[in-house]
Amino acid sequence: MDQFSNHPLYGRHNIDSVMNSLWAFYKKKFLSLFLMSFVMSLVIQYASSLVNMKELSSITDPMLLLEKIKGFLIPILIISLINLLFTTILQYYVIFNPVDNENTVFISIIKSLKYFIPYLIIMVLLAFAGTIAIILGIFALIVGAFFAMLYIVTLYLFILPVMMIEGTNIGSTITRTLTLAHKHFWSNIGWVAVFIIIMLVISVIFSGIILLPFTGNFIKTIVKPDDATKMVDITTKPMFIILSAIVSALTFPLMTIFACILYFNGKAGEEQIQAIPIIGTEGNKVRVEDLYAKPYSDDHPDNPENKV
Repeated sequence: MDQFSNHPLYGRHNIDSVMNSLWAFYKKKFLSLFLMSFVMSLVIQYASSLVNMKELSSITDPMLLLEKIKGFLIPILIISLINLLFTTILQYYVIFNPVDNENTVFISIIKSLKYFIPYLIIMVLLAFAGTIAIILGIFALIVGAFFAMLYIVTLYLFILPVMMIEGTNIGSTITRTLTLAHKHFWSNIGWVAVFIIIMLVISVIFSGIILLPFTGNFIKTIVKPDDATKMVDITTKPMFIILSAIVSALTFPLMTIFACILYFNGKAGEEQIQAIPIIGTEGNKVRVEDLYAKPYSDDHPDNPENKV
């Protein structure tokens, strides 16, 4: 046992306790999680609005379209790095603040920076492996591709908790991530699938709500893909950027909380197994004969041979 055994997310879970623990933690830490996520989302939303995606919708030449996309690679890369940095900070806060109140938001920002480079390296490796897995999954029909994506997301959620609690060594982090993800493989995959479905439903609903002031019709924002060009214009408006940041700030912390639950569930399972004493007739060793009933002596009254 260590300090994390007192963490509110620590313990063996089932699907009900996963959702209950996630919601309870989210409510308890809501203000700090929301403010951190809002700043992150505001920066990312503003940076994303500077990428002129409207140009792509008017290009029909595939080669010209590819050239334009290449021009967006650097801005998209910068946005991705910002996202990973804020994810690292938020994950550190979710892990360490409940067990040490001195780990405030500002301390979490400083102390989490040492995990960013190793995390970035592992994410590059995961992206490479994930691409290969998804391509192979496509050959196994669409279901295979979806399963590959689900598996990659499961691995991704374990990475930061493993690294922050067990050390920044990249090789050890990858090994432990695979070990914990596979230890309760089907339950982990199932929980991640349920979590993704819930997040998708929430995202669709919130997306419709924030577009409502601009379109005047909730259903229209969901069922009319032909208005994509108009939607691009909307995304550059300050009000839309703020509303999108608010929605993202409401939902983004859920991912870091859920990642901790997955990790602590696996960790608690390991410690529970280690705590079970196995005692045989020779100290702590169990002999094969200890697994079977010992024979009666010749003069024992319950010996069935004496009752013949």
